[in-house]
Amino acid sequence: METKMKTGKYDENRLLHLLLDMGEMLLASGAEINRVEDTLQRIGRAYGAAKMNVFVITSSIVITMEKTDGELLTHTRRINYTGSTDFTMLEQLNALSRNCCINPIPLEQFHRRLQEIAEPKTRWELYVGSILAAGSFAVFFGGTFADGIVAALVGVLICFIQEKITGLFANTIMFNLFISFIVGAVICLTVRVLPVLNMDKIMIGDIMLLIPGIPATNSIRDMLMGDTISGLMRLIESILWAGALACGFMAAIWMVRV
Repeated sequence: METKMKTGKYDENRLLHLLLDMGEMLLASGAEINRVEDTLQRIGRAYGAAKMNVFVITSSIVITMEKTDGELLTHTRRINYTGSTDFTMLEQLNALSRNCCINPIPLEQFHRRLQEIAEPKTRWELYVGSILAAGSFAVFFGGTFADGIVAALVGVLICFIQEKITGLFANTIMFNLFISFIVGAVICLTVRVLPVLNMDKIMIGDIMLLIPGIPATNSIRDMLMGDTISGLMRLIESILWAGALACGFMAAIWMVRV
């Protein structure tokens, strides 16, 4: 059940900014379009809006709040990066949205909660998961135990690059071209020093950490939910993402010539 909260004009404009922040964080954590639109609409109504019109695509968020007196407030934000997946952040944002709908909290506290969720956190779980996934896939697809160890170590390198260098690139495509080339070159050079290793099995293990599985799945779900534009954009982005990964690994193999 949603509880409405009356707000002044200043608070209404600030609320729209906070909703844009939340929508951007939802997109950045891998949420589907329908979830983002529904969450922002529910929170807006809980804070006193007579009607909320929210339009979201992967590169933009437009929110129009209709007040009880008929006045309209519209805010728009350009979204630059939505290529990551963070289920922990997504769960925290969902919990915050439910709390706001049941019992709207003051906007200052709302802002503080968003900042706490957005704060960089220790990503040791990501490193452990990448080590287990890369090593396991390398062995699963026919590699030796040594191939799994090398794939796991390269998985650590992938996590480090994703954590430290992602922000230096204008888009996901260029970043994945870069990281796939670096990872491919490291694997090729390692196999050149240790010929007993299987280059293809190590690459298979590590490429599983980079392929856009969740964005591709969300693109199909978006289209099935009626968000055709966003679904097509995500699908095209996923295809370009996969193409960039393939080009990066191919360029590394060609340059090192194992």
